[in-house]
Amino acid sequence: MRLSMTGFTDSHCHLTMSDADAALARAREQGVRGFVVPGTKLDDAPRAIAVAEANDDVWAAVGFHPHEAKDCDDAAFAEIERLARHEKVVAIGEAGLDYHYMHSPRETQIAVLERHIELAKKLGKPIIIHNRESTEDMVALLQDGPGILHSYTESLDVAKTLIDRGFFISFSGIVTFRTAQPLRDVARALPRDRVLIETDTPYLAPVPFRGRDNEPAYVIKIAELLASLWGVPAEEVAAVTTSNFERAFAVKLPR
Repeated sequence: MRLSMTGFTDSHCHLTMSDADAALARAREQGVRGFVVPGTKLDDAPRAIAVAEANDDVWAAVGFHPHEAKDCDDAAFAEIERLARHEKVVAIGEAGLDYHYMHSPRETQIAVLERHIELAKKLGKPIIIHNRESTEDMVALLQDGPGILHSYTESLDVAKTLIDRGFFISFSGIVTFRTAQPLRDVARALPRDRVLIETDTPYLAPVPFRGRDNEPAYVIKIAELLASLWGVPAEEVAAVTTSNFERAFAVKLPR
């Protein structure tokens, strides 16, 4: 794997679901040097913050994944708001809509996402958005950023609409899948200053690691795929996406 003097970043890795120390060590050996660990529910939000507190190059996000929206009552959300004020919490989420599994009712998902959007605005932090089979409602709700469309899989038109509203587009290992040519066409056409890369660890391992648990070290494969689409060296993708990472989350990576 190619190393970069700039370093790669992983804008979305669930290190609360794996051995964070070991995964971070392997990633750093490969030149990855900035990480955001999003929570998905109240139980793992403190753990995400703990990983961030222990590492200068890691930040956290807190919120309720749409699968868990049914558990986001007033007391739980008040605790998320308290945790969101922590100095190492740089975003709200992972929040959003998921109409594929419907683990939480549609109306509940929408109401909880609206609460997250308002909290992000209140605190001046970006929101990390999960979207699956819910694009129409998601676009209607996201009228302005800042924010990140995590593990993006939608059309170029939707991406452009959300970029115009202040969002970044983050590509996961899905963009490397054999069947993902339409998504690769989107990645090729987007303005590069709005693109992020992520693993969604431990999910969505990129080619050639499909079938394994994903980890931040594998984000380089997504950068290499983008390099091939853009016709530039992987080091240039690293530089661009690292700059975008710092702007999206209002952070500075350790130098």
